[in-house]
Amino acid sequence: MFKRSEKLFDILGEILAVVLVLVYAVLIIDSNFDFIPDGTFMNILQILRTYGSLALVGIVGLEAMSKRNLLFQIIFLALIALIVVFLFFPGTYESFINMVG
Repeated sequence: MFKRSEKLFDILGEILAVVLVLVYAVLIIDSNFDFIPDGTFMNILQILRTYGSLALVGIVGLEAMSKRNLLFQIIFLALIALIVVFLFFPGTYESFINMVG
């Protein structure tokens, strides 16, 4: 399913990894010296820190799954979808538990 996209995932993963290293470095330096004022730029860095890690895991996982068979790809995509649903819709977990229990 993703065989042709392996190189694209590789390049995206490398770029995102470098960006995340820069974001973490800036945030760690800022925590010691407090040079970034609260506002839009700080919010962007915090969003990149939070969701960038998940995106990096997803991209690297898609790159790894491009070498596997279709069953592993489907399982990986289902797990990523599960994470995204619970991340963006936190009330879904309680609804799911109430439905099952």
